[in-house]
Amino acid sequence: MEFDKNSLRIDAATVTEQLCTTIRTQIRSRLHKTGAVIGISGGIDSTVAAALCARALGPERVVGIMMPEKDSSPLSEQLARRLAAQFGFEAIKEDISGGLAGLGCYERRDQAIRSVFPEFDASWSAKITIPTNILEKDTFNFFHLTIMNKSGETKTTRMPLAAYLQVVASSNLKQRLRMTTLYYHAEKRNWAVIGTGNKDEHEQGFFVKYGDGGADLKPIAHLFKIQVYQLAEYLKVPREIIDRTPTTDTYSAEVTQEEFFFGLDFYKMDMLWYALEHEVPAEKAASVLGLTVEQVQHGYANIERKVKATEYLKLPPLHAE
Repeated sequence: MEFDKNSLRIDAATVTEQLCTTIRTQIRSRLHKTGAVIGISGGIDSTVAAALCARALGPERVVGIMMPEKDSSPLSEQLARRLAAQFGFEAIKEDISGGLAGLGCYERRDQAIRSVFPEFDASWSAKITIPTNILEKDTFNFFHLTIMNKSGETKTTRMPLAAYLQVVASSNLKQRLRMTTLYYHAEKRNWAVIGTGNKDEHEQGFFVKYGDGGADLKPIAHLFKIQVYQLAEYLKVPREIIDRTPTTDTYSAEVTQEEFFFGLDFYKMDMLWYALEHEVPAEKAASVLGLTVEQVQHGYANIERKVKATEYLKLPPLHAE
């Protein structure tokens, strides 16, 4: 098949109108709801999803919920409010720090971090990362824990499995409490909860089951990240949001999505994934992307591995039949 640097270019105007029609039809006819509730974080995905809903339903039938907690970047709320003001829908702030403390989120996370770095306390921040050289070798990604104090001292080590699992399980309470909060606001209005995950996140499993994966409608789950950016440009979302580096906004130390999960910039990853899905020979993909054949093969393997390893996240509850 034909494969070039513009293979993921979309007609943003046409796609926008198609998505708006789909949103209206699914919310009104399939879900029998009258509006949309969406978590807004100042990130590109929630921004585009919210802008699409406001365009499809009218801004008076959209509510954006900001759900900061003590590790959130203040910039997230600032950009979320800018988004709501530009597209004319209501923005409501729900600080979930107290709920997370009650669930033991911070205490359990910090306990796991101290099992690796005993000196860790409130004066340190922390993040989890993976190697970002996944094209150089075909191997499983190992997670590293990094802690930083206010004087700039940094310590990093590979995470033991038990500590990694406890940190992630504790941190996932954030996404699950946000989902609960969204459904409160949706049910009191008889509106639908809108998911904000794109194809990269949905298919590779970069979401929390019954957390940010919990929604009634996922309007951009079929779009690659670089296609979401194309919609953002067409919809004229705030430039600060388009230019913002995508982060997890989960850990006390800022970590990009590339560092935490994907291990590769979005353009290369999306193009490699498209090439993989369309059975583009590695030699052809390498020529178009300026990579070696071996790098393309490593990229293909990494994507396939993540899709397969996270299949369970997309399964509905299993029944004993």
